[in-house]
Amino acid sequence: MKIQKIEPFVLVNKLDSPFYFSQWEYDTRKICIVRVLLEDGTYGWGEGYGPAGVVKAGIEFFAPFILGKNALETESVWQEMYLRSMDYARSGSFTAALSAIDIALWDAKGKLLNQPVSVLLGGVKNPVIEPYATGLYFERVPDLKNKLVEEAKMYKAEGFKSVKMKVGLGIDEDLEYISAIREAIGCNMKLMIDSNHAYDYKEAVDLARKAEKYNIGWFEEPVSPEDYKGYKRLRENTTIPIAGGECEYYKHGFKRLLDNDSVDIIQPDIAAAGGITEVKRIATLASVYHKNLVPHSWGTWIAISAAVHLVANLDKNPGRMYDEKPTMELDRTENALRDDVTAHQIQMEKGQLFVPSAPGLGVDVNEDELNRYLIAETKEEYV
Repeated sequence: MKIQKIEPFVLVNKLDSPFYFSQWEYDTRKICIVRVLLEDGTYGWGEGYGPAGVVKAGIEFFAPFILGKNALETESVWQEMYLRSMDYARSGSFTAALSAIDIALWDAKGKLLNQPVSVLLGGVKNPVIEPYATGLYFERVPDLKNKLVEEAKMYKAEGFKSVKMKVGLGIDEDLEYISAIREAIGCNMKLMIDSNHAYDYKEAVDLARKAEKYNIGWFEEPVSPEDYKGYKRLRENTTIPIAGGECEYYKHGFKRLLDNDSVDIIQPDIAAAGGITEVKRIATLASVYHKNLVPHSWGTWIAISAAVHLVANLDKNPGRMYDEKPTMELDRTENALRDDVTAHQIQMEKGQLFVPSAPGLGVDVNEDELNRYLIAETKEEYV
């Protein structure tokens, strides 16, 4: 079945409640999604993570090289895109563009074969997933600590078994918020922290050691993604597991992370690191190093669903009779592009996701809502 058309769309939505973290402040969500249309009318949806306009340009670059190719041959199409961009795009937004197209092809392939992506990947080994709620960003409100505490309580009331909060404003302030949230959610709910590489090694180890008493599930992106030795030294000097990898691309980037023994948990973003095809390989690599894989996910239900199907297929690590259920990121921040534009087949109940059995990813796009949020070409900004 040949690829007939590739259509990228840049969607934008102004936030009602702007938020910030250690690096940047956001008042707008902007996302690039793509529809791949096949000659019989079958279509698949994909999504790229990163600067939406640049991802769109990358999709437009790849399109001429893969139009007319067999959509069922996802690895062959993937290789064509990879080789076409290797000389100048071994990481970054072009990789996100490749990822978006790859995700869309898997969605289309599942529809053609009338099978969910998780089955096509090799089978559903994990039918139930316990995602963690991502939220607890900083906002410019009169009482930020109270805002964070009430938000954390909300996630607990919704049934989430774990939650991730932002840190990186400064060690004393971080500890104040960590302490307040741990007290609010109690000792049985997992709490992870994420600094978005705000600290150097000395600062990160200081925060980690002081935060150990709060039973932290993992410390995510504690230092620069370029500082592999800093990651390793931190792992050796704290009892908190160390996580990272959302800034890595392809299996080669994750091999560097793993060769340096930098992390306990790797976090590829399927919409950035090479799509479903490549993250399946990265998962195999992680198992060779006996590391856990927990996908980073930030976008619409297209990206979220891709992560669900990938996690459903992950090998047990190490595997035992009473394994913990696997986890993944579930962004709970304001996002109309997620909630209004994309529909999904994933059931969620009491903090658990049930892997869908619908063909493909089990997602679709409301075209009226898509047109509502579609950015005008003449106004497009590459941010």
